[in-house]
Amino acid sequence: MSQDLVQIGPQTVPPSPRRQGRPQWLRIKLSTPASYHQVKKLVGDLRLNTVCEEARCPNIYECWGEHGTATFMILGEICTRRCGFCAVTSGRPRPGVDAEEPAHVAEAVAVMGLRHAVITSVDRDDLPDGGAEHFRQVIEAIHQRNPETAVEVLTPDFRGVDEALDIVLGARPEVFSHNMETVPRMYRKARPGSRYERSLGLLADAARRRDAGEYAGR
Repeated sequence: MSQDLVQIGPQTVPPSPRRQGRPQWLRIKLSTPASYHQVKKLVGDLRLNTVCEEARCPNIYECWGEHGTATFMILGEICTRRCGFCAVTSGRPRPGVDAEEPAHVAEAVAVMGLRHAVITSVDRDDLPDGGAEHFRQVIEAIHQRNPETAVEVLTPDFRGVDEALDIVLGARPEVFSHNMETVPRMYRKARPGSRYERSLGLLADAARRRDAGEYAGR
């Protein structure tokens, strides 16, 4: 069977459009001035963890290098939960807590000259109080060493245990906060082990106690 063949001549393929670079306003120039290295050395010497490093925060060069500040992450570097958006290592932490950590955090705050210290933590569902007592010790150590420094705590949900919140607020942090992170329908996927209603209840309870004058927060 014969077939008609059609000869097709050379075709000109238009060049792919040039990929546009990121806009200038989105770009930052990374720099590691002396202050960056000073903060890095201080954190290392005192065996402290920071969200800046553990969560791979892209603003670390700005905070450490330009402002000489950091967000301290207490209770170790291993989280017992596995949130889908978080870069912090998850797994089974070493038993117990570092008894020297409160004094080390207070020392770092003093050396860095912070007027406002931010303290957060991994989730420690392996501890009976979720790490609340350790939070208390850190807050009190900072206040004792640095009387003019305001302390902000960003806590876990403590699995909704009221006694844990009592312990933390009893240390009278200037600011109490807790991240909701996302909307209710995303919790099971984004925050396994957490519940939207529980987190919202924690914030509501803290606000109620603040309004009742039970702690000096805001």
